Amino acid sequence: MVMPRFVRPKEGDSESSPNLYVANCGPAVGLQFDTIVSAFSSFGEVKGVYAADESGARVIVSFLEPASAHSAFIALNGRPCPHLGGRSLHIRHSILQPPSSRGMASVPVSLNASDLNIPGLYLFHDFISAVEEEQLLQAVDTGSWISLSKRRVQHYGYKFCYDTRNVDTKQHLGALPSFVSFILERISLSPDIPEKLDLDQLTVNEYPPGVGLSPHIDTHSAFEGLIFSLSLAGPCIMEFRRYTAGSWAPKTASISDTEVENPNSCSEVSRKAIYLPPRSMLLLSGEARCAWHHYIPHHKTYRQNFERLVV
Repeated sequence: MVMPRFVRPKEGDSESSPNLYVANCGPAVGLQFDTIVSAFSSFGEVKGVYAADESGARVIVSFLEPASAHSAFIALNGRPCPHLGGRSLHIRHSILQPPSSRGMASVPVSLNASDLNIPGLYLFHDFISAVEEEQLLQAVDTGSWISLSKRRVQHYGYKFCYDTRNVDTKQHLGALPSFVSFILERISLSPDIPEKLDLDQLTVNEYPPGVGLSPHIDTHSAFEGLIFSLSLAGPCIMEFRRYTAGSWAPKTASISDTEVENPNSCSEVSRKAIYLPPRSMLLLSGEARCAWHHYIPHHKTYRQNFERLVV
């Protein structure tokens, strides 16, 4: 998993950043994200509040306008915040960037899917609550795990066969577990998902420290047009890559994922990245699903991904 890296803007560029790195602020010190949003909203529209790291005591507050971020910085840095129980905040302007991977130039990280301009890519922040997240983690822990070489998984509905990179539709495992019922209902009621869906397959992936995802496009025959992915227990940065025709051509195979074995050898590639906070739901459809490889570099931090795959 890639953890976000927050850096100071170049000298003179501070006021152009809509993001603030705020220390002594977060769930670990008794401040929930909605409380933080409320406190900072007095300075302007807040696009979101995201964990800055795994401490739970440092967050990124992202405003719609850089001027709002600068006003909040002037008013609150080093001073008690009356709307946060009088807690003194330590704030700096910040730019969100991923670590460089294998010597490649870093890619600017977006906080919202619309900023990437990839058709069919959607990110729903706070799709579930912190309480629901904890309940899901407890329910998943009681499930039957299958150990793979670098992670462990659980399958529901239909088993995904890693040898063929496909599902066996003749081996139905039964109905999806009751602990995801509220998620399925929330998806079906979402006005942002116009299609009527019959979701009948679920894979839970647990990624231990150091394990990420190689650039790939999931098998279309196994998962059809939509993939939902719900992140639990930690944030990450996901990168999307689209390879120019002629620079790299994926092997045509109906039974295997389209995966790049040596992605950094491809010179002509469009790269974009997005920050996936805990409890966010990612939806891949259309061009984002079929034309862009998604990728999480390997890094030594923990992330558990509760992934909804449609067949």
